[in-house]
Amino acid sequence: MSDVNKTIQKWHASFKKGTDFDSWGQLVEAIDEYQILARQLQKEVQSTNSSDFTEEQKKTLGKIATCLEMRSASLQCTQSNEEFKLEDLKKLETIIKNILTYNKEFPFDVQPVPLRKILAPGEEENLELEEEEDAAAGVGSTEAFPPRAPASQGTLLPRLPSEPGMTLLTIRIEKIGLKDAGQCIDPYMTISVKDVNGVDLNPVQDTPVATRKEDTYIHFSVDIEIQRHVEKLPKGAAIFFEFKHYKPKKRFTSTKCFAFLEMDEIKPGPIVIELYKKPTDFKRKKLQLLTKKPLYLHLHQTLQKDS
Repeated sequence: MSDVNKTIQKWHASFKKGTDFDSWGQLVEAIDEYQILARQLQKEVQSTNSSDFTEEQKKTLGKIATCLEMRSASLQCTQSNEEFKLEDLKKLETIIKNILTYNKEFPFDVQPVPLRKILAPGEEENLELEEEEDAAAGVGSTEAFPPRAPASQGTLLPRLPSEPGMTLLTIRIEKIGLKDAGQCIDPYMTISVKDVNGVDLNPVQDTPVATRKEDTYIHFSVDIEIQRHVEKLPKGAAIFFEFKHYKPKKRFTSTKCFAFLEMDEIKPGPIVIELYKKPTDFKRKKLQLLTKKPLYLHLHQTLQKDS
C-alpha cells in the first residue's frame, strides 16, 4: 500500500472513530477526534511540498475539515438545535475514503478554513536566517507588503463537562518574559497536549493575539481549559506552550520558543516554567534553553474536582 493510501486509510479510521463516539453520545471524545482530524486535513491542505493530492482534492479536504469543525462546534453548543447534524457529517465518509477518485460536487455549501502558512522547522529557520542577513545588510522594509488578514481571535475551547471523581484543569497564561518582547508582532500561544511520543491527545488551541506589552513582558491573561480530565492523562504526557509571532518580511507566522508542563508539575497555584529554543521538541529529547536571563512563562493552575 502506498504512503498516500495509508494516510487516507488513517483519516478514514479517525473519521469513523469520531462519528462512532458521536452516535454513542460520547461527545467529548467525538469533539477530540473531529478536531484532531480537522487539523491533520488542514496541514495537508497547506502543505507546499506534497504532490499526493491535486488542488481540487485539497479544496475538498479543506471543506471536510470545515464540516468537522462545524459538527464539533454544534456538539459544544448548549442550545438544542444542532447547526450541523451527525447524519450530514456521515455523508462525507465516502468522500474521505475515496478522495483520490471523488469528482462530484461537494454536498454542502461550505468553504475551506482560511489558510495560515505552516512551515516545517528547518524551512522556518532558513527563512529567518535570510531575514537576519537582510536586516544586517539593511535590506527590506516591512511597509513594502500589502495589509494582511485581521489577527486571529484564537480557537480556545470551553470547559469540559464535569464527571464524578474527575479533575478539570484550567491554566491561566499570565505573561511571558522575552528580551525583545516589544518587537513581537501579533504574538499568540498554541497549546497542545502530547503523549511521550509527541502525539496529540487533545485538540490544539490558540490564544487570541496578546495586545499588552510591558518592558520585557507580553501579557496574555487568558484561561485555557485542558480538554481531558487530569486522571485520563497518560504517564509521560506534557502540556506544550508554543509562543508564535508574525514575521512581516517573510509573511509567515514563526515559532519563537516553547515551554511545557509535565504531569508532576500539575498542581494548583502559580508556576513559572523555562523557555526553550525552537524547533519545538515534543518528545523532549534535545532541549536548549532560550536564554540564561531570568525570563520565563508565568502560569496559574486551577484544579476542580467533582466529588
